[in-house]
Amino acid sequence: MPYRVALASDHAALDMRAALAAWLREAGHNVDDLGPTADAGSVDYPDYGYRLASAVADGGADFGVALCGSGIGISIAVNRHPGCRCALVSESLSARLAREHNDANVLAMGARIIGLDTAKDCLAAFLSTPFGGGRHAPRVEKLSRVQQEQPA
Repeated sequence: MPYRVALASDHAALDMRAALAAWLREAGHNVDDLGPTADAGSVDYPDYGYRLASAVADGGADFGVALCGSGIGISIAVNRHPGCRCALVSESLSARLAREHNDANVLAMGARIIGLDTAKDCLAAFLSTPFGGGRHAPRVEKLSRVQQEQPA
């Protein structure tokens, strides 16, 4: 099924973002590349993480792909939005479980941590895995609440 996928990165992941965008388009997905451009120089990952989070949470994209050098910074930025569930992964099993158990809607990866083939494997697993629902659904619903509940 073709999805609307938004991608954003910092300067450390320009090449990976471009390669993944092309790969997604070849697979038939609609791609929204949120930047930055190659001539932007050094950029701040929170700016692009927030841009990606808004695109996904507002319904402009079904899923997002967040990339930076380690994947850590941009995943933190995306997860600040209560409508996003961003999972930082470096292998495909975690990508699959992020969708199946956590209904993740953004996948984060580190361009300096994993190679392009691994990133493609992670993204393929992420996009092909449905949310399992069931016992996971109430937990996922709690993740979107702004105010944290205390356990009983």
